[in-house]
Amino acid sequence: MAKAMARHILVKTEAEAAALKKRIAAGEAFDVLARKYSTCPSGKRGGDLGEVRPGQMVRVIDQVIFKKPLREVHGPVKSQFGYHLVQVFYRD
Repeated sequence: MAKAMARHILVKTEAEAAALKKRIAAGEAFDVLARKYSTCPSGKRGGDLGEVRPGQMVRVIDQVIFKKPLREVHGPVKSQFGYHLVQVFYRD
Protein backbone atom coordinates (compact mmCIF):
# COMPACT_ATOMS: atom_id res chain seq x y z
CA MET A 1 0.00 0.00 0.00
CA ALA A 2 1.19 3.53 -0.78
CA LYS A 3 2.54 5.72 1.98
CA ALA A 4 3.89 9.24 2.24
CA MET A 5 5.54 11.59 4.71
CA ALA A 6 3.98 15.05 4.93
CA ARG A 7 3.49 18.09 7.12
CA HIS A 8 0.83 20.78 7.11
CA ILE A 9 -0.38 24.01 8.64
CA LEU A 10 -4.11 24.38 9.36
CA VAL A 11 -5.66 27.83 9.81
CA LYS A 12 -9.19 29.24 9.79
CA THR A 13 -9.06 31.54 6.74
CA GLU A 14 -7.79 31.38 3.19
CA ALA A 15 -6.16 34.81 3.64
CA GLU A 16 -4.21 33.57 6.67
CA ALA A 17 -3.02 30.49 4.74
CA ALA A 18 -2.00 32.62 1.75
CA ALA A 19 -0.04 35.01 4.02
CA LEU A 20 1.79 32.09 5.65
CA LYS A 21 2.59 30.61 2.23
CA LYS A 22 4.20 33.94 1.21
CA ARG A 23 6.25 33.96 4.41
CA ILE A 24 7.48 30.41 3.69
CA ALA A 25 8.35 31.39 0.11
CA ALA A 26 10.32 34.34 1.55
CA GLY A 27 12.43 31.95 3.58
CA GLU A 28 10.68 31.54 6.93
CA ALA A 29 10.74 28.02 8.35
CA PHE A 30 7.61 25.92 7.75
CA ASP A 31 7.94 24.13 11.11
CA VAL A 32 8.32 27.36 13.09
CA LEU A 33 5.21 28.86 11.46
CA ALA A 34 3.30 25.61 12.01
CA ARG A 35 4.14 25.66 15.74
CA LYS A 36 2.99 29.27 16.03
CA TYR A 37 -0.12 29.36 13.82
CA SER A 38 -1.50 25.87 13.09
CA THR A 39 -4.75 24.96 14.85
CA CYS A 40 -4.09 21.23 14.30
CA PRO A 41 -2.47 19.21 17.12
CA SER A 42 0.32 18.39 14.61
CA GLY A 43 1.36 22.04 14.90
CA LYS A 44 3.20 21.17 18.11
CA ARG A 45 5.41 18.90 15.97
CA GLY A 46 6.05 21.58 13.36
CA GLY A 47 3.09 20.35 11.33
CA ASP A 48 4.54 16.83 11.00
CA LEU A 49 1.82 14.34 10.05
CA GLY A 50 4.27 11.45 10.05
CA GLU A 51 3.80 8.61 7.61
CA VAL A 52 0.28 8.52 6.17
CA ARG A 53 -1.54 6.10 3.91
CA PRO A 54 -4.35 6.79 1.43
CA GLY A 55 -7.66 7.29 3.22
CA GLN A 56 -6.17 8.41 6.56
CA MET A 57 -6.60 12.11 5.81
CA VAL A 58 -9.65 13.97 4.47
CA ARG A 59 -10.04 13.46 0.73
CA VAL A 60 -8.76 16.85 -0.47
CA ILE A 61 -5.59 16.51 1.63
CA ASP A 62 -5.14 12.90 0.50
CA GLN A 63 -5.19 14.12 -3.11
CA VAL A 64 -2.45 16.67 -2.41
CA ILE A 65 -0.30 14.17 -0.53
CA PHE A 66 -0.53 11.40 -3.12
CA LYS A 67 -0.78 13.34 -6.41
CA LYS A 68 1.01 16.72 -6.19
CA PRO A 69 4.76 17.33 -6.69
CA LEU A 70 7.08 16.61 -3.77
CA ARG A 71 8.77 19.26 -1.59
CA GLU A 72 6.53 22.13 -2.74
CA VAL A 73 4.15 23.97 -0.42
CA HIS A 74 0.65 23.35 -1.78
CA GLY A 75 -2.40 25.36 -0.86
CA PRO A 76 -4.36 26.97 0.49
CA VAL A 77 -6.45 23.79 0.31
CA LYS A 78 -9.95 24.03 1.81
CA SER A 79 -11.39 21.22 3.94
CA GLN A 80 -14.17 21.07 6.51
CA PHE A 81 -11.52 21.93 9.14
CA GLY A 82 -10.24 25.12 7.51
CA TYR A 83 -7.41 25.94 5.10
CA HIS A 84 -4.26 23.87 4.81
CA LEU A 85 -0.76 24.36 3.50
CA VAL A 86 0.71 20.94 2.73
CA GLN A 87 4.25 19.84 1.98
CA VAL A 88 5.11 16.26 1.01
CA PHE A 89 8.63 14.93 1.57
CA TYR A 90 8.38 11.50 -0.04
CA ARG A 91 5.92 8.88 -1.15
CA ASP A 92 6.29 5.18 -1.90
